[in-house]
Amino acid sequence: MTAGTGAPAPARIDLHTHSTASDGTLTPGELMAAASGAGLDVVALTDHDTTAGWAAASTARPAGLTLVRGAEISCRWYGPDTAIPLHLLAYLFDPTDRALAAELARVRVAREARGERIVELLRADGVDITWDEVRGYAAGGTVGRPHIATALIRAGLVATTSEAFEPRWLGERYRLPKDDIDVFTAVRLVREAGGVPVFAHPRATRRGRIVPDELIVELAAAGLFGLEADHTDHSPAERAHVRALATELGLVVTGSSDFHGSHKTVRLGAHTTAPDAYERIVSAARGVPPVG
Repeated sequence: MTAGTGAPAPARIDLHTHSTASDGTLTPGELMAAASGAGLDVVALTDHDTTAGWAAASTARPAGLTLVRGAEISCRWYGPDTAIPLHLLAYLFDPTDRALAAELARVRVAREARGERIVELLRADGVDITWDEVRGYAAGGTVGRPHIATALIRAGLVATTSEAFEPRWLGERYRLPKDDIDVFTAVRLVREAGGVPVFAHPRATRRGRIVPDELIVELAAAGLFGLEADHTDHSPAERAHVRALATELGLVVTGSSDFHGSHKTVRLGAHTTAPDAYERIVSAARGVPPVG
């Protein structure tokens, strides 16, 4: 209840989180418990390029918490002079859709191959970590660079994940490209699978990624449904810019934590999505419904 009014408090909705199915540190079940403990009413599980955590999260979901099943898809825009890596949040799509499932599987295989190659480069320079060790940190989930960062921490070579992603380590020296999905193809595949595509952190200058407004205009015409404005990697000015662009294009605006657990300091519910925006996403979905 809202103090002094007798009205119910607005729902707290976090539409971007990760578990051990990709590069988070909590299992899907632990994530559901943590989301409930953080006072969330709705949480989306959006692991990188996989739906592997959906079943466990659905089973473990506490009463009173709604689960939105989704994924964060690794994409790339092939511009006239450069190729920019991007992330697309996909909500409530049919995981059995063959075309989308095949592309996600291809990206996961490529991610594994890249990770193994990075470990080989590190070992060639005398860094005493192994691929089996890194895969063990992934606990059966999709291997990512944060798992290599964990190995570097355990080896005493860096103190934190942030340090592991500095240029002398995974940020540049040992950074290799990976296969992604063309962003226009990804939007189309998500739509064809009954899902709802929302662009993740499009103005994340701290990550060195600024999505050109012109590209978002083209994607909106191609089926993009929304933009993630409220995100830890967006400054207040960047959030305002994204909101204004979304309003101009008729796109939904979302907010989220992009929670990874101990890999990052951000907490669940650090940013949230307005209930009306959430309802628009649910109404537009034709793949699977929210659980709860």
